[in-house]
Amino acid sequence: MAKVKETAFVVSQEMLAPGIYSMWIKTEAIASQAVPGQFISVYSHDGAKLLPRPISLCEIDKEGGKLRIVYRVAGAGTEEFSHYQAGDPIDILGPLGNGFPLKEAEGRRVFLIGGGIGIPPMLETAKQLKADKTMVLGYRDSQMFLKDAFAENGPVYVATEDGSAGTRGNVLNAIKEQNLEADMIFACGPTPMLRALKAYAAEKNMECYISLEEKMACGIGACLACVCQSKDVDHHSHVHNKRICKDGPVFRAEEVEL
Repeated sequence: MAKVKETAFVVSQEMLAPGIYSMWIKTEAIASQAVPGQFISVYSHDGAKLLPRPISLCEIDKEGGKLRIVYRVAGAGTEEFSHYQAGDPIDILGPLGNGFPLKEAEGRRVFLIGGGIGIPPMLETAKQLKADKTMVLGYRDSQMFLKDAFAENGPVYVATEDGSAGTRGNVLNAIKEQNLEADMIFACGPTPMLRALKAYAAEKNMECYISLEEKMACGIGACLACVCQSKDVDHHSHVHNKRICKDGPVFRAEEVEL
């Protein structure tokens, strides 16, 4: 799969919730290759900001040659992106990383679990996965961005930290409260959530694939800025590390230490 660095163009942008933005980008070259679970690196127009921001793919429109990213404003780079408007140029590199193993999950019962800004990449996964899907989404509060889009692909259960919607607590609280069952887990979200899901999957003897969210620099595995601990020795660094941008961001849960 060839990576493409190009100046693409913004098709549209809107705010979904306070600090959460949705942007459609016109990029036929990257959209034609992208798969659920991958990400792109987005570059600032400010020459003082050398490192790009990795942002997961929320939706992939191959026919229209477009990608959708949904991101949270977390610093100067994403603050800049939030002001882009239709027609503005945007410098991107992608598609990067690996995706969720959709073929292995076909015909099975699968939990698709997203927490916080780990929710967006699960949407395209839900759209493309041919399985008995149950979606469990964890939010801070009742600002449940993308929930309606998920509902078009199967049953959705929600947990909120403040209890303002769905189950009070986290995604595991929702699974247990609703007596939900599955054979396999696909998940993306904050490390504490993924750590808990890894333990839950081991207890239930379930296959579990997790997408790690970390700060990345080069996006192609050269700089070693985004390593995580692994059980196996990495052939590049020769230590017990995995490069999230290159070897991930999706891993079998037992492959990595959280």
